[in-house]
Amino acid sequence: MKKEDKGLLIEKIKEVLSHYSVIYLADTNMLNAERTSDLRRAAFKAGIKMMVVKNTLLHKAMEQSDVDYSGLYPALSGSTTLLLSDTGNAPAKLIKGFRQKKETIPAFKAAYVEETVFLGEENLEALVALKSKNELIADVVALLQSPAKNVISALQSGGNTLHGVLETLSKKEN
Repeated sequence: MKKEDKGLLIEKIKEVLSHYSVIYLADTNMLNAERTSDLRRAAFKAGIKMMVVKNTLLHKAMEQSDVDYSGLYPALSGSTTLLLSDTGNAPAKLIKGFRQKKETIPAFKAAYVEETVFLGEENLEALVALKSKNELIADVVALLQSPAKNVISALQSGGNTLHGVLETLSKKEN
């Protein structure tokens, strides 16, 4: 490959990386063609961009980027597949869901999620459990609504109780 072509590829990879806040590195080398196509389809349905890249080109693109990806450099060995998303746990769920039974393919290598680096297979479960930004906002809204719902519920049940006591007292006097 010519030096100019490599430069163009590095720029393209750098541009693609700049559009995503979540980067996963996986090894899909052991998948056959059919399983690789299935993984690509599943990634597309989940809104995840999947790219197979050369480690040296990816390393240079990461070095030239404005973001500090240095924590991912140790994972740049062997075959590397990029899974890019804007949702922190989507690629982790894709990898876990794609595996059947006790398979370890695709192998999780590393992830860069919201300025945090996760290295190694042991972090996959933590990433699956990681809540997305929308899920966290929904949790906060539910927590904020909870006290108001409790007050309204108490007032309504208190009104029914008070009504029952008054009704009982009025029947006793007759």
